[in-house]
Amino acid sequence: MIRKSDVLGWLSSVQHPGQGDKSIVSLGLVQDIEITENSVKVVLAFPKKPDPLKQYLVGAARAAVYRNAPGGVEVEVESIVKEPASSAPKPLEFNLEQLRNVAHIIGIASGKGGVGKSTVAVNLAVALARLGYKVGLADADVYGPSIPTMTGTEGIDIQMIGATDDQNLFVPVEKYGVKWLSVGHVTPPGQALIWRGPMASTALKQIVLQTDWGVLDYLLIDMPPGTGDIHISLIGDVPMTGAVIVTTPQEVALADVLRGVNMFRNPQVNKPIYGLIENMSWFTPAEHPEEKYYLFGKDGGASMAKKLDIPLLGQIPLVQSIRESGDDGEPAALGSRPDSMAFLDLARKLAESV
Repeated sequence: MIRKSDVLGWLSSVQHPGQGDKSIVSLGLVQDIEITENSVKVVLAFPKKPDPLKQYLVGAARAAVYRNAPGGVEVEVESIVKEPASSAPKPLEFNLEQLRNVAHIIGIASGKGGVGKSTVAVNLAVALARLGYKVGLADADVYGPSIPTMTGTEGIDIQMIGATDDQNLFVPVEKYGVKWLSVGHVTPPGQALIWRGPMASTALKQIVLQTDWGVLDYLLIDMPPGTGDIHISLIGDVPMTGAVIVTTPQEVALADVLRGVNMFRNPQVNKPIYGLIENMSWFTPAEHPEEKYYLFGKDGGASMAKKLDIPLLGQIPLVQSIRESGDDGEPAALGSRPDSMAFLDLARKLAESV
């Protein structure tokens, strides 16, 4: 019995002179092979654009099969016009329907990484919830999604519900009185996200715009550090009411604050900045809570806020308990220690500023 692999082998000897002598098999012209006990039928599919060598290739293919098939086997080669490839899928279309009941959308941004932006965002969300507000947080830090770890929500299966026939919505995780959704919730733990700008932008917009947030007073967006095209795309498509900038007192961090502020103040963006948060303002040992050591400089954030004419919302100390709370998935803002009270005070000032 003749096998399809046999026929493909015979057809591989038929070369297309107009295509660098590539075989009709490697060119994908062989669309179908039908084999019965006494016959072999080959279907060659040619592009819609006429191929002047079509009849030659049909004859050559028939000869190749006829030459190798057992005696008495009928050989037929048919040519058809290949249907054009389906058009590329349309890009995802987002609407603002899921944000209709969200009063304020605030971006938590930083000019550079390593300033504790995500730590501030998580604790600010928890503090606002403790003050009685309905709060959600979208983790848009696509290359370093740390929110699942900081909130103890790693490994939770994200549910989806149908909004329309062709679109489903993420259901955020609810914990500590806050609705959370992160890129880290919808990708395998530890998986490197090797995404170019457009792909990353689409993923971030899905996290924000394709989620059932419900009724919220505040939706915080933990934005990626920097001021690149991802940020511009996100700001352009998400109706943010304003932003908060996070920095440390270091000169190198403060230099990047100006870039972040200018991004939001750009006429094409034109979003208000509700204030600046200085993180890691000083170090206080747990054994000596009254002592302050200014490891990264003193009042750099306060000076920058004054220079840029934006409010200084708060100064967060560098204490071990904040780091431990984040690693344990229990935000520091849940407690009653001085660092917890600092986040509550920060939340009050933000609410007043908004």
